[in-house]
Amino acid sequence: MIAQDFNMQTHIERLTTNLNRAIVGKQDAIRLVLVALLSGGHALLEDVPGVGKTLLAKALAKSIDGQFQRIQCTPDLLASDLTGTNIWNPQDGKFEFLAGPVFANILLADEINRSTPRTQSALLEVMEEAQVTIDGTCHVVSQPFFVIATQNPVEYQGTFPLPEAQLDRFALSFSLGYPSMEEELQMLQRLQGGSPLEQLQPCLSLSDVKALQKKCHDVRVETPLQQYMLAIVRATREHPDISLGVSPRGTVTLQKAVQAFAFLEKRDYVIPDDVKTLAPAVLSHRIISTGGHHAKAIVEHLMDTIAIP
Repeated sequence: MIAQDFNMQTHIERLTTNLNRAIVGKQDAIRLVLVALLSGGHALLEDVPGVGKTLLAKALAKSIDGQFQRIQCTPDLLASDLTGTNIWNPQDGKFEFLAGPVFANILLADEINRSTPRTQSALLEVMEEAQVTIDGTCHVVSQPFFVIATQNPVEYQGTFPLPEAQLDRFALSFSLGYPSMEEELQMLQRLQGGSPLEQLQPCLSLSDVKALQKKCHDVRVETPLQQYMLAIVRATREHPDISLGVSPRGTVTLQKAVQAFAFLEKRDYVIPDDVKTLAPAVLSHRIISTGGHHAKAIVEHLMDTIAIP
């Protein structure tokens, strides 16, 4: 039943425990972030300020001993501010590449919808191909490379909605939400002694993370489960309240995500509940609904109407 060996199980437990030292109570959000990381995708967090999005990104970077970079997106942010640029070195008499913040293991793009479409598009190549092209030269980013982007779902003044091509690059989209009263009390008690990040130590290496990502590929997805995922995806393309359904990239991403989720659950095979758990987070941001219908509610309704294998 258990797919990974003892070392792999230990890696997962160490990472989850380490993140829980910094983040209070957000077990589901931590699990979804790990699904995005281990599936080789990226995560979009849509939530109000101050609920722990930055803390989660920093805690993850510190836990895997990775390089962390944060970008505060604003309308005057340029594409070269993200990717880097070539600068002239008068001593050597040639141009040198000055790397931008995308050359990190964990990149936090805070309030990504406040940057202009041109700057947003600068992330397309690096999120999909793990490289940037400057003046015809390709520069490969470090691996693992994981983007956590945030946007405020309440304030839209002075923002630029992410285009469908950009949204399609994010494996999962979800929110952290407010903590319960008990969780918020626990948070206050922890913060009395200083920031939990100060005591947080790396528990995995970058090579450990790459090994975990590779192990997720071994999780079996039987044909009936693939047909079940296809039925959900194709239903989004035919639904009367959806003007743009899920792309084939979304289908592939859903399969990778459920493989990672099953792996985190210590299984070497996917079950229907894995699909039902992840489908709203993987598919909702990839569709455009009409008539004021909420995309997540439509996806959940489709899962209720499609037969489970």
